[in-house]
Amino acid sequence: MEPSVIDILGYSVFDGELSTISLNRKTVINTLNGHSYTVAKKDQLFRNALRDSDILLPDGVSMVIGARVLCGKKIKKIAGYDLFLFLLNYLESQNGKCFFLGSTEATLQGIKSRIAKEFPNVRVGSFSPPYKSVFSPEENLIMQNKVNDFCPKVLFVGMTAPKQEKWVCDNKDQLNVDIICSVGAVFDFYAGTSKRPSNLMINLKLEWLGRLLKEPKRMWRRYLLSTPVFFIDVVRRKAMFKA
Repeated sequence: MEPSVIDILGYSVFDGELSTISLNRKTVINTLNGHSYTVAKKDQLFRNALRDSDILLPDGVSMVIGARVLCGKKIKKIAGYDLFLFLLNYLESQNGKCFFLGSTEATLQGIKSRIAKEFPNVRVGSFSPPYKSVFSPEENLIMQNKVNDFCPKVLFVGMTAPKQEKWVCDNKDQLNVDIICSVGAVFDFYAGTSKRPSNLMINLKLEWLGRLLKEPKRMWRRYLLSTPVFFIDVVRRKAMFKA
């Protein structure tokens, strides 16, 4: 069964429940928020990678508002962290395996230690690739082999956007896994190297504000300059519908 989606400014955004996603075939899952939308406007490879996703999750209040304004539909925000926990619970029930590709060895070790306590039936593999903007063919092959040799059900990629989405798009056909997820900051959140905003902030739809207050130097452009571009485009598209 094909996933339920709605069109938000040219992107097929998932509007169902995570439990409805098929986990028994190769599926690339990415996320879309106001910032990534704006970055993709100037980055065609990133735009293509997002549109090539099998599942594109509405990761942000901006997507929820966009869906309501443009489609008259109420959808639920699904963050990368929500997907991450959903898949770990699934793997726990299946005695499954997952692989973490990206970040530092320290972060990867933190992830492994926590999973061992919280999801003892999940077997974990990992690899920390070189920190660089573009990988050589030899480096890509090493990463592919590291993943395939472990033979996981789920691959979590955490190289930050848009590099991670582009890498998945370019390498997915060489990866012998069913589920491939680009989840970025989730690696640091779960390992404890970076703290996610409180559940109260998240439930109040203010996770973005929590992240802005915690890391203003890094996040201010994202939330104060980049995301507003998405809302401007939403208003323009709505005006076109009415014209």
